Amino acid sequence: MLDDAIGFVFDGTGAATAIAPDAESGPLDGPPFEWRHFRRDAPETMDRLTACGLDPYVIEALTAEETRPRCSVHGNGVVLNLRGVNLNPGAEPDDMVSVRMWLEKDRIIGVWVRPLHAVSDLVAAIDRGAAAVSVGDFVARLALRLADSAEPYIATLNERIDDSEESVLEPGAEVSRADLAGLRRSAIVLRRYLLPQRDALATFEIEDLGWLSTHDRMRLREAVERVVRLGEDLDAIRDRAQIVHDQIMDQRAERMNRQSLLLSVVAAIFLPLGLLTGLLGINVGGIPGADNPWAFAIVTLALLVIGAGLFAWVRALGFFK
Repeated sequence: MLDDAIGFVFDGTGAATAIAPDAESGPLDGPPFEWRHFRRDAPETMDRLTACGLDPYVIEALTAEETRPRCSVHGNGVVLNLRGVNLNPGAEPDDMVSVRMWLEKDRIIGVWVRPLHAVSDLVAAIDRGAAAVSVGDFVARLALRLADSAEPYIATLNERIDDSEESVLEPGAEVSRADLAGLRRSAIVLRRYLLPQRDALATFEIEDLGWLSTHDRMRLREAVERVVRLGEDLDAIRDRAQIVHDQIMDQRAERMNRQSLLLSVVAAIFLPLGLLTGLLGINVGGIPGADNPWAFAIVTLALLVIGAGLFAWVRALGFFK
């Protein structure tokens, strides 16, 4: 779990030293850079952002109520918003968590609303002595960790759609339309954030920023490719879910057609029989066999023969194939 505020100074060789979040920012010559990360809802955050010398536009972008992934160059820095799956206990993974950052050559100012495991992983890497060596490297590592955290959840969605596809092909198997709708919703929500994230990272990678090295751009391009692949997986899941839904509706329509056909056949067989029994049951004189004690048996037998003949005729027409 992240504290309300953390701070580190990176030496550019893979090591970093913790600093007080409120420590004054001094000029950093050469490779070193600093990272400060604040919780948006903490009372001191606005004062800390102001003390960092950020202008109102940047502060508003970092503390906005709702954000989408984006990359905006502003002066000598970049506002970069990214999103990651929500792996917090009891949360829905598709409830994406944002990380907002202001990036300059020698510093990173981040703001978080809810804890994000990818950020915690970066802190853990610092503790292991495997810290980022530049601002671009830091962003690339964060983007790759965000992709890493999304992959298991997307793999789970793939497994669920695989099970649905197998079930819909089994005779008599029932596929829950509610589960299928939930699966499609998760894929759509993730895709809604991952595609802008791809664009944000691609924009950051191609921006004319002198402090992004060739190595940084290569790592960022790798992160973009990972996000693109995840987006393609989500597109496939969404399309496959639609196909399964269409198959379910086709099967339901086929069952209803069979039932309607059966009712139509029954009606076709019993309509002539009903006509005959109706004629014989009218209460007027002259009904054949009214005085014959065998008339009921004869009429019943005749109706059975006629019914059997109608059934054979309907079957010969191919209604039961």
